Amino acid sequence: MTAILQNFMQGSVQKFLRESLPILAMIGYAALNTFFVILISPFFMGVIKKAKALCQRRKGQPVLQQYYNLLKLFKKETVVSHNSSWIMLKAPYINIAVIIVASLFVPVLFSYNNTFSFYADHTTDNNTSNYTNPNNASNSPIFGNILLFLYLLALGKFFMALSGLDAGSAFGGMGSSREMSLSAILEPITFLILLAFAFVFKTTNFFEIFTLTSTTGIVLANPALILLAASLFVVLIAETARVPVDNPETHLELTMIHEAMILEQSGKNLALMEASHAIKQTLFMAVFINIFVPFGYIGNTGNIGNSAAITFVSIMIAMLWFSLKGTILAVAIALFESSTAKLRLFKVPELFMISFFLAFLTIIIEVFR
Repeated sequence: MTAILQNFMQGSVQKFLRESLPILAMIGYAALNTFFVILISPFFMGVIKKAKALCQRRKGQPVLQQYYNLLKLFKKETVVSHNSSWIMLKAPYINIAVIIVASLFVPVLFSYNNTFSFYADHTTDNNTSNYTNPNNASNSPIFGNILLFLYLLALGKFFMALSGLDAGSAFGGMGSSREMSLSAILEPITFLILLAFAFVFKTTNFFEIFTLTSTTGIVLANPALILLAASLFVVLIAETARVPVDNPETHLELTMIHEAMILEQSGKNLALMEASHAIKQTLFMAVFINIFVPFGYIGNTGNIGNSAAITFVSIMIAMLWFSLKGTILAVAIALFESSTAKLRLFKVPELFMISFFLAFLTIIIEVFR
């Protein structure tokens, strides 16, 4: 009787561990990926500002100044207009929440098998749980979907534009109007570029795309992806409100787009807006880096929590590699900004059309390969 009870308890514990391992791995990934993205994002903003200052033969602010600015803003009082509604107060929190959720869809350091069955019946077949059976049709990836990632970014942009309109100021309304006008052109192009990546890699999941680029060398074997690199760089510049599309360093009426929408924000709300903007930039940088220069990225081995692939040491090395590659890309962005003049508003769509043409050409090349 004792042996039967021990076998039953042992089997129950093993079953519980098998079924809870995907959940624990998902929680660990979410915590680590989100923490690292939030931590490193202000650093990249500081690198860009410092590099631009050096290009202009100025000393510039310290690289870590963005951290001090955010801490200072979090200590300040939030002042809102009497004409504004709840949107002005809640939009920064909605925006930062949406961006943090979006950060779960872009693996920065490593991939893992993030499939999880929403309809599992908690039964096992040949000691295999439905939670971890890759052949189960109900198993679906939780994170990494390209389309959901774009929808989340669009949702955050929508509430940011609403907050600019809600203040009732001329600058906020002007910035929101310009942002929505350019987004109507840019977002379909961004969708086409990511669709081109899905066409090349035969998947719409960032986890699988990054795994392919880091383990197979497919980028070197497919020169057509160079065209997508140029297209994605244009989207990176446009989505992060940088020269020649926008100028984040100025408050001049004729040049403001992104800054005009958050001009009425202050205190904690402004800090949240600035942090969400920095995180969004890091996410686009991560997509660029992990596709075109994926060395240092830990690709998926097919097993959740495989200690041979994902260890503390390997994660720290991946952090160092990504920080180095991100710093180089940030300097490249600063050099590009310093060597380019701000475009007139009606000239900006012409830049977007170049990105559209390169992405469309990549799809045509892939069709006739």
